[in-house]
Amino acid sequence: MSFKPFDKYKKHAVHTVIGTGLLLTTLGLAAVVQAQQQAADNVETAASIELDVPYVPTPQPVVEGMMEMGEVSEGDRVIDLGSGDGRIAIAAAQRGAEVLGVDIDPERISEANENAEREGVTDRVEFRQEDLFDTPIADADVLTLYLLPTINQQLRPRILADMAPGTRVVSHAFDMGDWPSDEQRTIDGRTVYLWHVPARVEGEWQMMQGDTFITLTLSQRYQEVRGTAQRGEQAVTVGNARLLGDRIAFTLADGEHHQRFYGRVTQDRIEAVEPIEALEGPGEPVDADWQASRES
Repeated sequence: MSFKPFDKYKKHAVHTVIGTGLLLTTLGLAAVVQAQQQAADNVETAASIELDVPYVPTPQPVVEGMMEMGEVSEGDRVIDLGSGDGRIAIAAAQRGAEVLGVDIDPERISEANENAEREGVTDRVEFRQEDLFDTPIADADVLTLYLLPTINQQLRPRILADMAPGTRVVSHAFDMGDWPSDEQRTIDGRTVYLWHVPARVEGEWQMMQGDTFITLTLSQRYQEVRGTAQRGEQAVTVGNARLLGDRIAFTLADGEHHQRFYGRVTQDRIEAVEPIEALEGPGEPVDADWQASRES
């Protein structure tokens, strides 16, 4: 998957004032007038826009921490909502990601484009002026945010519905309400949150372990999972169930016998995977292959 083709940036020449004289060696008078008019239009447009989020730049150490927490790397598709002067988007592009920065303020878009050109990453980042609620986000591998709690919570249903399981969501300063983060760090005195969009696992699954069939019924609240299981006529306890993106782990307990299952969710199937450190729990990891199919 890839983003829709980006429009080419409009690049404006820089003109310099020395003393009281204006050097016009490469710009004609018409170009100067046009540039001045464009700047005036930007100011007028910005003044007419009601901003949902005031512009406050993210400190550079926090930017770097967001990149680390989101594991941004070459080939990732990153969307930065409320991109401001572009520093978060530019940092992602410097790591080799393909980046879209979105801001409703034309002054910030102009500033971000200038910063991207100065950093030499215009081939990997686009800044688009639009309402962040109108931005398609489904194709992103990483979504970065520095907005407000109310805006985060308005975005939350779209994030959970539209984005693929495992997508990383990184937010500076503000959480997602009752959706608990998978990780939280304090960087340079600021809080940064990380979520992995959880797979949808609620429902009844038919699980097969070797020659044994187990009916597994799961309920879900974000990445928190509860369940019951039935092996033939025997009830089996389901404990310590948890999701991390598209990875799931749970323990089946039958008397004193506890087994820990690790799997990867792909739509209506779960396939066995190696143990996942972040999802470790009680019970012996299951060595044999197992799988499950959603029944309802």
